[in-house]
Amino acid sequence: MSSDSRGVGSAAASVQGEAAVPSMPEAMVGDVVAGQLVELRPGLRRLTAPNPGMMTGPGTNCYLVGTGDLTVVDPGPDDEGHLDALEEAGAGRIRWIALTHTHIDHWPAAPGLAARTDAEVVGFGPTEGLELDRTLGDGDTVGEGDAALTAVHTPGHASDHICFWDEQRRVLLTGDHVMSGSTVVIAPPDGDMAAYLASLEKVRALEPDALAPAHGPLLTEPDAYLEHYITHRLAREAAVADALAAAGSAGADTEALVRAVYVDVHELLHPVARFSVWAHLRKLTAEGRARGVDVDDPDTTWVAVG
Repeated sequence: MSSDSRGVGSAAASVQGEAAVPSMPEAMVGDVVAGQLVELRPGLRRLTAPNPGMMTGPGTNCYLVGTGDLTVVDPGPDDEGHLDALEEAGAGRIRWIALTHTHIDHWPAAPGLAARTDAEVVGFGPTEGLELDRTLGDGDTVGEGDAALTAVHTPGHASDHICFWDEQRRVLLTGDHVMSGSTVVIAPPDGDMAAYLASLEKVRALEPDALAPAHGPLLTEPDAYLEHYITHRLAREAAVADALAAAGSAGADTEALVRAVYVDVHELLHPVARFSVWAHLRKLTAEGRARGVDVDDPDTTWVAVG
């Protein structure tokens, strides 16, 4: 879930939306077990990497798509045992490796898996330590036959984030754009709240039958889930705007606004929530509803406008 590059919080994290204590969200676990290969749909299997944690849930979900040649989405961490499991699950048929983004819990296994399989590695763009055989833009495809996926550029969580649309199964592989049981941290400057909300609407327009996130179980009521995500974000934004207005002409810094808004989240998660508040404030500033001395500095003083 990530934001580390995870840079901001390493997995870039997700904040449990309603929980009072900083433990692994139960809803993120569901039927997901690290190391277990599960068939979700004919030709769509999930293998969860052994990197569990508060920010990653039971681990990063790696998906194997296709019934003949295979596309692997988000191979996960560079772990020899995990690579062995992916290679075994692929049974000599892995031809493409597709990356949703370059946060560190998603891509490091790609070079090793490509070396073992001679698969093509694709994604929106490279990062340090990662070279791509081909870059993907919005609407580009990877794979062939029933392993074919369409890239849907979904900036917000990260500027290079891509979801992958499996049109044949009508499943959207969401990476960290949507996760089970938690909201996604939007960490400026690479994270952008306005872009994130627009990206949520973009994937909802596809009308998927299910969402396959990088963390947590398959989501089989996608429209309701996406609606909840959007409503939750807008409610947080309204709370930030109200707290800023209440601060009056003196304004408030980001830390003060976190304490005012995230009363339902354990204080140990406030450093992560701080990034989301900062992202909301940057969006409000762009809309002319707030002003910051330096919007690129999360510690600046913010004042409500209007």
